[in-house]
Amino acid sequence: MTSGLGRPVTSASWPPGSRLPWPLQIPLFLAGPRWQSVWARRYGDRFTVRLGPFGNYIYLADPGDIRGVFHSDDTVLHAGQANAAMLGAVLGPSSLLVLDEHEHRRRRKMMAASLQRPAVERLVPRMEEIAGAAVGRWPEGRTFPALPRMRAITLEVILQAAIGVTDPARLGALRRALLVLSDIPLWQMAQFAVPSLRAHRPWRSFWDGWTVADRLLRDEVRRAVGDPDLERRPDVLAVLARARDEDGSAMTEDELVDQLRTLLLAGHETTATALAWTLERLVRHRDVLERATGAARSGNLDYLDAVVAETLRCRPVIADVARVVVSGYRLGDHTVPPGTFLNPAIALVHRSADAYPRPDRFDPQRFVGRRPDPSVWLPFGGGSRRCLGASLATTEMRVVLAAVLRRTDLVWTSQRGERPRIRHVTLVPHRGARILVNARTGR
Repeated sequence: MTSGLGRPVTSASWPPGSRLPWPLQIPLFLAGPRWQSVWARRYGDRFTVRLGPFGNYIYLADPGDIRGVFHSDDTVLHAGQANAAMLGAVLGPSSLLVLDEHEHRRRRKMMAASLQRPAVERLVPRMEEIAGAAVGRWPEGRTFPALPRMRAITLEVILQAAIGVTDPARLGALRRALLVLSDIPLWQMAQFAVPSLRAHRPWRSFWDGWTVADRLLRDEVRRAVGDPDLERRPDVLAVLARARDEDGSAMTEDELVDQLRTLLLAGHETTATALAWTLERLVRHRDVLERATGAARSGNLDYLDAVVAETLRCRPVIADVARVVVSGYRLGDHTVPPGTFLNPAIALVHRSADAYPRPDRFDPQRFVGRRPDPSVWLPFGGGSRRCLGASLATTEMRVVLAAVLRRTDLVWTSQRGERPRIRHVTLVPHRGARILVNARTGR
């Protein structure tokens, strides 16, 4: 057994944590950041959550500990294995999110070009068309939840800009099918913890929908691979289909389909939720709303990027990420045994007064003219497992936010902010980010 730094590890130990029986710790674990904050105040920046047959989880809120995890040898800590327990059956065995070590590095290298900034910028005109058309249909003069509207926009971006679908009939079929994969209610999540449920109703209905979505995605992959214009297409699927490994081999159909499912689940719901939180924050901070509106209408994208960065800080969509210890890991005075999960606590770091003075304040000025510090700004994780779609997500957020602020007048409210609630693996506004908009005259 070795530590993350290669030193021998002898006996196992865990940081302190609640002594409640594990069945009572599960609902607290599922409650997310609120209970993480309680445990952090009680036990410090390292604390253990014990979930019996589901394993031991060590939460980390110290940036130094988190850097150690993110930059540890990938033979010591596995992110893919940690993700596979919940997502492997849905995403597929070759999804980037469930791979580790050499296979992860190889697949990530093949996919990188499709999601780097130059490739993403080529998608911006289509994003702008999609966002502008959608915002133009928003109701005026009455309050409505922004989250479903944002889900509709981000799904359309995935379908049209990322997969490259333009045919109305195929778009309609894909919209209906892919919502089954992306809109997983909490009760459906039970089947991932207890796989035997999948054979029974009502959980079996999810897999019926999964089969339909799989067939449609395979059809899109075959169309792309056989498209005579493949070399000129800017969409993500086309770039993936053109990618070649070091030995000159392309991704198989199965591999391409798994990456599309990953792009949908990792990019659609999370980006939509982040956009909903952005509007929820803006309408409760009049000065920031006025400045952001002016920035959007004058083309000052730097300030919109700062608004996006601050929203992702104060309302992270994912509360934490996980690594499973493979061969033992040294954590301060603790020797963490194989099978333990290490969870960098994104939400706790983002609310640290040491990292962010007045952390409860929504203040995009923190990021104006400066890049977020990757050791304490963690919405996309870090290290070799940092989300490959980060550039796509932040660009899409800026484009959609600009479309909203240019085409409408968001109405300020003095109502209390919406609290986060868990929706499968994301933290969403508990009322759906309710907003009121007035159309701009002469738009």
